[in-house]
Amino acid sequence: MDLSPLVSTAWLGDHLDAPDLRVFDTTVHLDVVPAGFEIRSGRTEYDAKHIPGAGFLDIVADLSDPASELAFTRLAPDRIARVLSRSGVSNESHVVLYSAGEVMWATRAWWLFRSVGLETVSVLDGGLAKWEAEGRPVSREPCAYREAVFDAQPIETLWATKEEVRQATEHGGACTLNALPHPMHTGAAGLGYRRPGRIAGSENVPFSDLLDPSDGTFLAPAELRDHFKTAGALEKDRVICYCGGGIAATQNAVALLLVGHPSVAVYDGGLDEWSRDPELPMEADEAGSSG
Repeated sequence: MDLSPLVSTAWLGDHLDAPDLRVFDTTVHLDVVPAGFEIRSGRTEYDAKHIPGAGFLDIVADLSDPASELAFTRLAPDRIARVLSRSGVSNESHVVLYSAGEVMWATRAWWLFRSVGLETVSVLDGGLAKWEAEGRPVSREPCAYREAVFDAQPIETLWATKEEVRQATEHGGACTLNALPHPMHTGAAGLGYRRPGRIAGSENVPFSDLLDPSDGTFLAPAELRDHFKTAGALEKDRVICYCGGGIAATQNAVALLLVGHPSVAVYDGGLDEWSRDPELPMEADEAGSSG
């Protein structure tokens, strides 16, 4: 892909009036509760303030399969295409995605849209927090994008199935990379999955380690490369990123694209799916943990 997955706040500020630009807030909140977490849409915050002209894309209500027992399961490509069309996105649009919180929600939408063939799609580096910190404008005006036609052209290699992950654990043909925090990788902490720990043989690069804590932007490619090199991801022809349910994994996947890895996939089911099957191998210790 020629277009970088990221655009800067300065770039967006300069292009905000471009006729082919479509900007969307993708914010979701995960509120920690005793049983794990509760999912809450960011639409209320969007209604209160958003980047001028931006629409809101609800990852929970609009871009996750309600028929799945797993949270956040991706929609079929034709259904994603319908969401894009009614949101005003055509194949010629340049879509910029941002979040008011964790960037992983914007990278999740990026991965979904790239996987159905949208070539010009970007994540706002630093998100709404950086935009506001720089004194840039916000609005409460509703989005005015007109309905368009988007034709899906799926790229299924951007997704890894449970079977492909199983093959990687048995034969090591791909690097399997856990994006969750280190205590969850080792099994010292859990978040409501059926079994603690990680997919057997996987390495750990926590998603939060990939961002500059001062402004929430992605680290420079050289720093990102160091993280992935330590985990052995750059030595493999293919990397499969996973987390609990395919959200944080997309942050790692986008970072791998930023350093030029040629074959990156996201395991959509993640630990939520994997941990439910007692026949699938898991580990819960410090061995093999390079995060």
